[in-house]
Amino acid sequence: MSAKTTTSKRKADAAVATSSSIDSQIESFLASGGEIQKIPNGKSGQVYGAPRPGKPAK
Repeated sequence: MSAKTTTSKRKADAAVATSSSIDSQIESFLASGGEIQKIPNGKSGQVYGAPRPGKPAK
């Protein structure tokens, strides 16, 4: 009888960013003309639109 083999899925690499790589990305962003905005505490960037049509309430 032959041995069963299973195909194992490779785990995704962990999301890792060092402070130096983040600093490098910020410098590149600013050098390309990007601008960093200061958002006041309590303000959300969420834009609310009209509610989606759904099932009528009972």
